[in-house]
Amino acid sequence: MKINHALAMALSALSAGLLISCVKPADDNKAPEVDSQKVAQDSAASTSAAEKDSSGDKITAVDISAETEKTYLTHVANDIVIPAYADAAKQSDLLHDLAQKHCQQAPVSGDELQALRDQWLVLAQAWAGAEMINFGPATASMSNLYINYYPDERGLVHSGVADLIAANPKLTAEQLANESAIVQGVPGLEEALYANDSLDAAQCAYVMSASSALSTRLKDIEKNWQQNATNLLAIDKTADSDQGLNQWFNSLLSLVETMKSNAIDQPLGLTGKAKGHLPAATAEQSRAIINAKLATLNEVLTDPVLTAILGSNNENEVADNLSTALADATTLLAQMPEDLGTADKATQQELFDHLTTITRIIKRQLIPTLGIRVGFNSTDGD
Repeated sequence: MKINHALAMALSALSAGLLISCVKPADDNKAPEVDSQKVAQDSAASTSAAEKDSSGDKITAVDISAETEKTYLTHVANDIVIPAYADAAKQSDLLHDLAQKHCQQAPVSGDELQALRDQWLVLAQAWAGAEMINFGPATASMSNLYINYYPDERGLVHSGVADLIAANPKLTAEQLANESAIVQGVPGLEEALYANDSLDAAQCAYVMSASSALSTRLKDIEKNWQQNATNLLAIDKTADSDQGLNQWFNSLLSLVETMKSNAIDQPLGLTGKAKGHLPAATAEQSRAIINAKLATLNEVLTDPVLTAILGSNNENEVADNLSTALADATTLLAQMPEDLGTADKATQQELFDHLTTITRIIKRQLIPTLGIRVGFNSTDGD
């Protein structure tokens, strides 16, 4: 089942629909594993203070000092980014420990299997939140695909995991780490835990190995951020550059755009022919994944430190608009079934429209108010 790494990466990039953008060369002294992509550069034209939002009102950029920007980005790194990866790693460890406990005597079914599934869902939600960080060590070498190979438009995970388990019933974490992204991470664990009514010894070995390998990968990313946050968020360059703010807020924008397209629009066929599948489709838990992403956006975009920056000119309209739009989307989502594919089309469309509203507020109000600009890798067509 072992697949050549170059082929695996090509398959991963093709299935995930990765967008490849032109980037500037990395600095010679850049820290190890630091992502070389810059969402927006200093040399790019800054957003005009007179830019208008969708309602036609002028947007006045707030005056953010270098020290304030440095304080905010340090807060992002220490209180948002690093804890997100740490939580995902913790939940993967807990799944591994639970698998070791319940798999001492196979087969595993009933309440024990349900306990494993419940912990998997907590893990999947933790990673869904961490995906807001769309730059840095998780994406620099496509490690994110080994954590969450999605969208799997050709159903490679289903067949890949089954074939791997059959070929290697005593799989170890070290062996799995050398396999393709297709058979690893959150989707691979979902396939093993939800595609069967019970787990035999070989499937147990896979769950233990996959959760262990995933924990190692997540801890490596967390450690890289702990060591290189200053470089990754350009915290030491705030006197000369808005690079860190650009990276961070365009990363959040990318989360909404990708969620709209890959996790809502395409699998539900809202604006075209249905393509791919909802997140956590095998587990029928797509609502939980989307809700985790919305919860992350709500936490970050209504963060008191950010709100204070936005309100520094005594104008809180942008923060209020974001809070209202996120609340509306979250309220609607709570009323939908666990499997969003079973909701009626009108409600599915309404959720998509709410996400479009959030996207527009970020693009046309939040980003201009911060005096930065939408990055060239923005994919949403709102």
